[in-house]
Amino acid sequence: MSPGDDPEVYVALGANLGDAVGTLRWAVREIARLGKVQAISGLYRTAPVGGPPGQPDYLNAALCLHTPHDAPTVLRALHAIEAQAGRERHERWEARVLDLDLLLYGTQVWSEPELSVPHSRAWDRAFVLRPLADLAPALRHPVTGESVGEALVRVGLNGVQLVAGLDWPGSPDTGGDAGRYAGP
Repeated sequence: MSPGDDPEVYVALGANLGDAVGTLRWAVREIARLGKVQAISGLYRTAPVGGPPGQPDYLNAALCLHTPHDAPTVLRALHAIEAQAGRERHERWEARVLDLDLLLYGTQVWSEPELSVPHSRAWDRAFVLRPLADLAPALRHPVTGESVGEALVRVGLNGVQLVAGLDWPGSPDTGGDAGRYAGP
């Protein structure tokens, strides 16, 4: 299968423990091993949603990947990358060194105990929608038909702030143009 035939896969990235920026940069490089990273959003700071009180703010981003791997394989790879980064799963919505969510896999819909695509809460979360809007504001949810931009208007920005001045591949102030990814 040629890269042009591979589905567009969207992945959300988040971290709020340790060197979050460094971990997210590393995660982008690891995800790139699954195929071709086409674009990366800007980096956004957001307050934690749910979970135990007292967590630090998150850094969030999204990327678009073209991959020959099927959705279950991509999800397993994302979980392996999280584990390599040191993520442990103890409590729902707890602070984490790395969080990778498979948001969309082309227009496919998966509803299994281990895999839900499109991600079940993505279109209701500003911290997912804002980075995704950098990449594809007209992208439509394969079930509801609502675009990323329409969902973001409905949900609002809710404290999502672009982080400026960092060496981040998708940062407009570093030439990233929320942008096209040239690789490591």
